[in-house]
Amino acid sequence: MKVWNRAADVLNKNLALLSVLVAVCALLVPGFWVALAGSVNVDLSWVPFMGAHFAKLGFVNLLLGVIMFGMGMTLKTADFVLILRRPRDVLIGICSQYVCMAGFGWLVAKLVSLMGVGGPEVCAQLAVGLVLLGCVPGGTASNVMTFLAKGDVALSITITMCTTLLAPVLTPALTLALAGQWVAVDFWSMFFSIVVVVLLPILLGLGVHALLGERVEKAKKLLVLVSTVCILLVIGMCVGPNQSAFTQNGVAIVAVTALAVLLHHVLGLAAGYAIAKVFHFSEAKVRTLSLEVGLQNSGLSCTLANTAFAGTLAVLPCVAATVIHQVVGPVVANFFASRPDEETAVAEPAASAQAETA
Repeated sequence: MKVWNRAADVLNKNLALLSVLVAVCALLVPGFWVALAGSVNVDLSWVPFMGAHFAKLGFVNLLLGVIMFGMGMTLKTADFVLILRRPRDVLIGICSQYVCMAGFGWLVAKLVSLMGVGGPEVCAQLAVGLVLLGCVPGGTASNVMTFLAKGDVALSITITMCTTLLAPVLTPALTLALAGQWVAVDFWSMFFSIVVVVLLPILLGLGVHALLGERVEKAKKLLVLVSTVCILLVIGMCVGPNQSAFTQNGVAIVAVTALAVLLHHVLGLAAGYAIAKVFHFSEAKVRTLSLEVGLQNSGLSCTLANTAFAGTLAVLPCVAATVIHQVVGPVVANFFASRPDEETAVAEPAASAQAETA
């Protein structure tokens, strides 16, 4: 158990660096990652109605399911009770996540379209990818970053849980509304993808937790370790099979895409911070909302792009985000952690003064 704990801590502390290394490795040696990604293909074409929209479950889908299962395993009754105890905080987080990031995705997509890099068709495909990235829910990375930033982890987990549970309907609906001007959007393809890859594994994890109870706590670090390894594998299998999107479309297209994704994340982080300040959140909640809004489930966006917009450059922003948010997240979290909590700083002198008076 101690080995697992140590390994989990090492991986989480170096996740940004490892994400970049895995991405570089996937670009230089794509063959391994292509073979790995294609090593698992579960046929779902026999399932009535769903088979026509989500015909197979690939390795990336399976790993995302494992991550979501781990998330479900770590959820407690208190996480659901928090919705009732602090509905205002949770509702603000959910609305901020979907409204801000979907809106910023559309705004950044419009900017890319106006730039005209690569021609109208390329711009349209990139725009769809950016919108899709903005319409997916928050990822589990935001929970880890909130912990590192000394934020409100319980609130972060609850918002992530709620946005994820709402994703089967909101993600395809928002993508259809905002990206339909560029390409045809298959609502049901995205709906079934999210149900199979996200919703069902979370519900299964919740069921297992309900059966095992507190025994899950003993394996919590192992779950974190498995999820972190899965995240790194997902990055490799998103980048490697899409190497041509980076190497055959010119430096300008890749650079514009990376900058657009970075701008998208920065706008989300800033908006979450500003909204929390407007609603007079505590410092811990401010940090939480900033990270929760700014960090997306980029792995899920890659899956949806490959499923709903196969063979297009819509996947490029999603792939770029798998690396960029793993770099931006730790930087922002460490910045928050290095700042003194104003409320704690005020409380400590007051406590000292009371002690001296006593």
